[in-house]
Amino acid sequence: MTRRALMVAFHYPPCVGSSGVHRTLKFSRYLLDHDWEPLVLTAHPRAYAQTGTEQLAEIPPAVRVCRAFALDSRRHLAIRGSSLRLSALPDAWSSWWLGAIPAGLRLIRRHRPAVLWSTYPIATAHLIALTLHRMTGLPWLADFRDSMTEDGYPDDPATRRVYQWIERRAVRAAARLVFTAPSTKRMYLDRYPELAPSRCLVIPNGYDEADFASLPTTTAPPSDPLRFVHAGVVYEQERDPRPLFRAIARLRREGRVSASTLRVELRGSGTDAYCARLVQELGIDDIVHVLPALPYRENLESCTRAGALLLLQGASCDHQIPAKAYEYLRLAKPILALTSEKGDTAQLLTECGGTTIVDLADEEAIYRMLPGFLDSLRKGAHPLPDPARAGRYARHSQARDLAICLSEVAAAGSHGAAA
Repeated sequence: MTRRALMVAFHYPPCVGSSGVHRTLKFSRYLLDHDWEPLVLTAHPRAYAQTGTEQLAEIPPAVRVCRAFALDSRRHLAIRGSSLRLSALPDAWSSWWLGAIPAGLRLIRRHRPAVLWSTYPIATAHLIALTLHRMTGLPWLADFRDSMTEDGYPDDPATRRVYQWIERRAVRAAARLVFTAPSTKRMYLDRYPELAPSRCLVIPNGYDEADFASLPTTTAPPSDPLRFVHAGVVYEQERDPRPLFRAIARLRREGRVSASTLRVELRGSGTDAYCARLVQELGIDDIVHVLPALPYRENLESCTRAGALLLLQGASCDHQIPAKAYEYLRLAKPILALTSEKGDTAQLLTECGGTTIVDLADEEAIYRMLPGFLDSLRKGAHPLPDPARAGRYARHSQARDLAICLSEVAAAGSHGAAA
C-alpha cells in the first residue's frame, strides 16, 4: 500500500547552486520505488538567487509539488540596501512560513500524508514542519544536512538564539532526527542527554547512478598542464583556500610549478571576488582560475576530464561531509582532499581509497606534498577510489533507508505532539 509523505524543502528544482537540491530531489524520485508518494512543499522560484531548468525534468509526474509564497528579504524587502531585521529571522526566507502553512494545511487535508519530513540548512523549513506538526499531530522527521548550532555558530546572537529555539523544539517534537554524518549524530546525543539514540539515524549524502550514465571516461594518464577541479562553494573560513594558494605560490617562485604544468579550476566558488583577489595578490592567477558554476551534468563532465579532483574542508567541519565527496568517489578519479584527518570526510575517503589527504590549514604540508602528488598523476601511479565501496552511497539505497524510517514512524504514530 502506497502512503504519502509531505516533504518540506527549500532547495528543490529550479533552484540551483546548492547540493541540498540533489538530496531532496533524489529522495522524491526514489521513494516512489519503496511505496511512498512524496508531496513536496517548497518555495516559489522568486526566492532563489539562481534558477535553472536542467533538473525540472527529473521530478517524476507522480510527485505533487506545491511552490508556496516566499521572498528573499535581502533582495525583496531591503530598504536602501538593508533588510528589516525581523524579516531575516530565522533566515532571509522567513516569509516562506507565511505561504507554506496554509499551503501545507491544504495539502494535508486533500492528500492525507502519514508523516512530515523537513530538511535544514534553511531553518524556516524546520519551523514550517514544526508548526504543521503541532497543528495536525502528524509525526515529523527532521533532516539535518548540517548541524543547526555549534559553538559560535551562527555568529549573530539573535540568529543563534532563534536557531537554538528551533533546534530544541525539533529534538523534543520530531519522531526521528536524521543526520548525514556519524559525528553530527554523536554531537547531538551529547548536547541533548534526553535524546534517545533510537530516535537518531544517519542517512548520508550520496550520488545518483543515473547522473553518471553516458559520461565520458578517461583511462590515459593526464598530460601537462595537470588540471585540478574544485566543484562547489569555497567558504572563506570553513574552506579557507589561502594555505593552498600560498603553497602553490612558493612552488611557482621555485620554478617547480607553472601555468604549463598545473591548472587549478574553482568552479562556482560562491566567493569569486575573494578568491580572485587572493590569487592575483600571490601572482598565481594564471595557474588558479576562478570560474562560474556549470549546470550539474556539465559540471560532472568537466570533472571527468580532470587530472585530479580537489576537495577543501576545514577542521571546524570535521563532523560534516561535503556532498561533492560522494560524486568524486563515483567519478573514480584521483582525489586531493585538504581536510582534517580526524574528520568524517577523511574517514569516508580513507574507507573508499584513491585519496591523498593533507590538513587544509597546514601550508607547509601542502607545499611538501604537491610535487610528489603531481608526479604520481603524471605516471598514472596514484590509486583510484574503490567502486564497490563507493557504491554503498548510491541514492537509491538511501531512499530505501528513508522509506524504512518513514514506515516505522507512521506505524508508531505521533511523538511529542504537545511539545
